[in-house]
Amino acid sequence: MKYAFIRAHREEFGVRAMCRILRVHFSGFYAWVKEHLSHRAQEDVRQTELIRQAWTESGKVYGYRKLTDDLRDQGEQISENQVARLSSLAGIAAQVGYRRRPGRYGGKPAIVAENKQEQQFSASQPDQVWVTDITYSAPRPGWSWVHMSGMH
Repeated sequence: MKYAFIRAHREEFGVRAMCRILRVHFSGFYAWVKEHLSHRAQEDVRQTELIRQAWTESGKVYGYRKLTDDLRDQGEQISENQVARLSSLAGIAAQVGYRRRPGRYGGKPAIVAENKQEQQFSASQPDQVWVTDITYSAPRPGWSWVHMSGMH
């Protein structure tokens, strides 16, 4: 696949530069141009494309074991070792674990004010008891604060 790309673009870019970027040896490219690919090499290219397609359809999550199962379900006769080898050469790897969401974790616990009213919110006179509520949300980056207070 890489050699075909180099052959298609060698009029635009230098062969050695493309080989270096694609991490293949230039002598391998010239040998490929000179000789036709063996039946095994052609089969490897075809199966690598099937592996890449199955990996992409999995959301780039599956490893070689599940990819092998997918290919066998499609009727391919391929071993786990073959899928592992072709996946490794193509840079296909399973997603291991999940990233943590960015943000702050841990820290000091929130301070909760003492309830001096003991859930008795009726007052005998005005301006004796005050209540408040703070609501926050994050509709976009940053926080929006709504502070509401009232008097009983």
